[in-house]
Amino acid sequence: MFENERGGILITHEMEERVREIEESRHPLRCVTFMRDDFKIEDAKEVICEAYKSEENTKTLILGAKSFTVPAQNALLKILEEPPRNIVFILLAPNKSTFLPTVRSRLSLKQEHTERLYETLPVTLKSLDLAGLFAFVKENDRLKKHEAKALIEQLMHQAIHLENLPLSASQLEGFDKALRLIELNSRFQSVLVMVLMNFIREVKRGR
Repeated sequence: MFENERGGILITHEMEERVREIEESRHPLRCVTFMRDDFKIEDAKEVICEAYKSEENTKTLILGAKSFTVPAQNALLKILEEPPRNIVFILLAPNKSTFLPTVRSRLSLKQEHTERLYETLPVTLKSLDLAGLFAFVKENDRLKKHEAKALIEQLMHQAIHLENLPLSASQLEGFDKALRLIELNSRFQSVLVMVLMNFIREVKRGR
């Protein structure tokens, strides 16, 4: 299913069916499945505990949910990056935006349905200057929460897929932090400035 033997993220609307298929495909190796409506911090702790139970053979941990809370994803970051011996993680959700950028950066991702189409934004991240930054922020300072999150996703998509920028750790973390701050009702103008300033710094370093 995934090129990377460490597992990956599967975006699907047929989660229960896909879980059964994964379990059958890995038989007789052991699978432990955690299916939730909302995957919370206590569920993440249960997964981590299971992951550290020693295994002679490969054990697959399947995590499926309609949504994963930010604290739960943050709790899983380290173990996803450095899984214990013989442990494979497969995460399932109906939407890619369910996962923080830092989670997505640690696992390969597959989508069963058509990816959302993004229009090119009126800003070029690879050559962003302060005038362009503040003009873009001014145009987008009164967005609703879902619109703000969508714009951050769109900016990340543009950086990776349209401008082909190799995102640094600080830039990835900036997108990650922005989504968390929006969820906490932070002022979007400040959040957007924070994300975009990462790209201005990168441009200056490259000169």
